[in-house]
Amino acid sequence: MELLQAFDAARAEFAQRVHGVAAGQWTAATPCTEWSVRDLVNHVVGEQLWAPPLLRGATLAEVGDRFGGDVLGDHPTRAWDRSAEQSAAAFHRDGALDGTVQTGAGPTPATEYGWQMTTDLAVHAWDLGRGTGDDEPLDEALAAAVLAFVEPQAAAWQGAGVFAPPVPVPASASAQDRLVALLGRRP
Repeated sequence: MELLQAFDAARAEFAQRVHGVAAGQWTAATPCTEWSVRDLVNHVVGEQLWAPPLLRGATLAEVGDRFGGDVLGDHPTRAWDRSAEQSAAAFHRDGALDGTVQTGAGPTPATEYGWQMTTDLAVHAWDLGRGTGDDEPLDEALAAAVLAFVEPQAAAWQGAGVFAPPVPVPASASAQDRLVALLGRRP
């Protein structure tokens, strides 16, 4: 699966789950132990808001703290829809994936950033589903593509505290289960 195809699939997976959040579920717990459903959606919306300026070449200092705090307001689903639309347009812009993007880790190839964002969307779609009781599996091709991206760097990410230590799963586990387990979640 190519990057933009995977990004769009992950975005669709997250969107489906955001649109399924019931009014009383925004405070529910998620597998991200420090985040409620609302906190998790706020994180992902914030990440989507960063994409357009970063893909246009903005530095972290230029973006500043404008996407800090609560970016959901009174309408979390609408905030998601707007941020996802802007992020998708930024990633699909001609030449957007040709350069580098400034991230907290320094200059990063835009394609690497795209896979990081795809990973964030896919894994947090799974988290969001678990927080709301939606056990719908991720698209298998998407899970396999994200797993292929994550596997070579998972140990470094865990060493940096980005993800919890891996959880053992059988060799016969699905790509989704291997992915979430590799990132410290219990499938």
